[in-house]
Amino acid sequence: MGRQIGVPGAVLAAVLLAAAAGCSGPDAPGGGDAKPSATRTAQPTDSKPDSKPDSKPDSKPAGGDVLPGMVTVAVARTQLAALKVAAVGTMAGYSRDKFTHWAQQGSKCDTREVILERDGSGVTRDAECRAVSGTWKSLYDGVVVTDASKMDIDHMVPLAEGWRSGAAGWDAAKRKAFANDLTNPQLLAVTAASNRSKGDQSPDLWQPPDKSSWCQYGRAWTTVKSTYGLTVTEPEKKMLTTMLDTCAS
Repeated sequence: MGRQIGVPGAVLAAVLLAAAAGCSGPDAPGGGDAKPSATRTAQPTDSKPDSKPDSKPDSKPAGGDVLPGMVTVAVARTQLAALKVAAVGTMAGYSRDKFTHWAQQGSKCDTREVILERDGSGVTRDAECRAVSGTWKSLYDGVVVTDASKMDIDHMVPLAEGWRSGAAGWDAAKRKAFANDLTNPQLLAVTAASNRSKGDQSPDLWQPPDKSSWCQYGRAWTTVKSTYGLTVTEPEKKMLTTMLDTCAS
């Protein structure tokens, strides 16, 4: 063992304090603020929905979720509790044409093709951006599909349901944002059969046949309604609570 060199106590204390201060900044591991997506409750503007500043619209979602912009079950419960409860609104004046879709997303791709690429694996496209091969697993029924034509792009909160719960009062720009939202958990590729079975029904009237998807479905539906300031009915809120109860604590 080599000869130890004594260090005065005051000098050693100063060195230790400086090192501790250098590890408490926002870029240090464990430092900085909590992720904004876990607590954000701000409502969207009239032109586009609220989104995380550093998110990529067509990026793969993290963790075990298949949808982007997902929150924890605790945050979803807080969102659900804050949603305004109201009776089902009228369908007077409704038309899908009032929700512009699918919007162009560049490079000849529209929203449908972006979602097909995001939600699939091994997806290849032709010169017109159409998916010509790939594999997709449908969240609602667990079915695996290798033919893109058998997949629909579902609006988590259907356009008609959005209309009944607040979108009737929106302008065209906000409806377009709602119909083409790549940041929040509003769009996903599912089998055409499951999508058409769902139709425009709320969770109290239709639930995914694969119950293992209920946790994601409940969190996603709640987050979309919270993001856009849409209302819920009492039966809808009760079923969403049941879905959130299926989440692992």
